[in-house]
Amino acid sequence: MAVTSMANSSLRDFQKFNTMSAFGNLGFPVSFLVVAGGGGGGDAHAGGGGAGGYRSAFSTESSGGGASAESVLTLVKGVHSIIVGAGGTGGTGDVKGGLGSGSILASIISTGGGGGGSFVLVNVNGLSGGSGGGGAGGSTAGTGAAPTTSQGYAGGNGISNGVAGNGGGGGGAGAIGVAATGGQNSGSSGNGGNGVASSITGSSVTRGGGGGGGRWGSGTVGTGGSGGGGDGGPAGTVGSAGEVNTGGGGGGGGDAGGDGGAGGSGVVIFRIPTSAGVTFSAGVTSSSSTSGTDTIYTITATSTTSETVTIS
Repeated sequence: MAVTSMANSSLRDFQKFNTMSAFGNLGFPVSFLVVAGGGGGGDAHAGGGGAGGYRSAFSTESSGGGASAESVLTLVKGVHSIIVGAGGTGGTGDVKGGLGSGSILASIISTGGGGGGSFVLVNVNGLSGGSGGGGAGGSTAGTGAAPTTSQGYAGGNGISNGVAGNGGGGGGAGAIGVAATGGQNSGSSGNGGNGVASSITGSSVTRGGGGGGGRWGSGTVGTGGSGGGGDGGPAGTVGSAGEVNTGGGGGGGGDAGGDGGAGGSGVVIFRIPTSAGVTFSAGVTSSSSTSGTDTIYTITATSTTSETVTIS
């Protein structure tokens, strides 16, 4: 009896050790999508805001900027940082759109989108970010800004006839922002670059669209890229805000008092084996669902920049 009891006990301990070693001791494999806040559109015939940086490690889905899916993250037991980046402010009073804030899941950091340029000479160029902000159409043409490698695309250039012009579209996670054409009362402001689709939650959702450029006078106005980009403003009109939890860039404002639209907030989504214990700090807004052997967590807001997720 004693020998049998010891044998059974040893077997149970061995099985327990194997289970712990498979995940707990070595960490849990985590697929993720981390999207930063989009940049704000600039003020007055301005550039659209760039989309927030887009990083993905799920199946064969792309990351931003045409990059392949990243390697799956390993989360060991313990406390990890988690932040959902806010969208950048829309430009007012001849100021560029603000940078979006970064989103974080442990060691994965996505860069906030770049703000769109404004028509004033010193502010015509877009700001670099996850995706770059579009250039404005002032007395000189603003340049679309560069993206962060493997997170997004560049913003489109503005255009000028020497007096005024139209703003370029903000870069998207999946495409470059479109350059403006024409000038005062002609041509069009640029469309925002399109975003990237992901089915990490079980349904396909496109995120990371760039904001459309604003324009001077009459003519075609740039639209926001697919995935939450805000539309640019026509004459005298405010650019549209980027969509919440997509990291979409804000639309550039139109001339004569057209402020830029704010960028959309980002999102953090991850899939982890259901055997893992997952708890969040008090300032995290989240929801969860299950798919096979995984639990899917979607974090839509964090109230501070020191929020955490604890894995046990």
